[in-house]
Amino acid sequence: MNIEQILKDNNVLKTGHFLLSSGLHSAKYFEKFRILENPLLVQMFGKMIAEYFKDKNISIVCGPTTGGVIIAYEVARQMGLKCIFAEQKPDTAGRVIRRGFVIPEGANILVVDDVLTTGGSIKDTMQALKQFPGQVKGIAVLIDRSIELTDFNQYVQDVDFNSCYRVAVENYEPDQCPLCRQNIPLEKPGRGGKK
Repeated sequence: MNIEQILKDNNVLKTGHFLLSSGLHSAKYFEKFRILENPLLVQMFGKMIAEYFKDKNISIVCGPTTGGVIIAYEVARQMGLKCIFAEQKPDTAGRVIRRGFVIPEGANILVVDDVLTTGGSIKDTMQALKQFPGQVKGIAVLIDRSIELTDFNQYVQDVDFNSCYRVAVENYEPDQCPLCRQNIPLEKPGRGGKK
């Protein structure tokens, strides 16, 4: 299965000059909502993750809002497990597990997200999970676009990481962006088009 071609055919992988939510610029952008709007794609990627973790003794799947929840739910559905989610804290940084979610003692948790760039939402989710007696045993993402492989073991020991698709994508500070110097129009995906 050619995942990159699937991403291109479904307008997920775009090339150009993009402003990322981090404020950085990039020549590649992954429009995750083209996956999230398509139940067949969500099911396909969910199956890839569920298959990878099927023998890893996972008991609960957790995803960060917004996109991670949809993927986490599908993975949990395919694995026959409960799904919970980590929301952004109101008016502060970080995430929190609310809404009466319970994680029992000894539960093995799989954290699932959509696109990994810096790992911030996954790290925040793992931090939020520390209030419970369970243990994060796995992390999965649809797309890993990070330059360097993120070492989640510095946050949780012996964690198993998996991605459905990996490509290292260079990001640039706006004042050092070669795309800006070439006068390539800056697009702001999800925020109303070009600058």
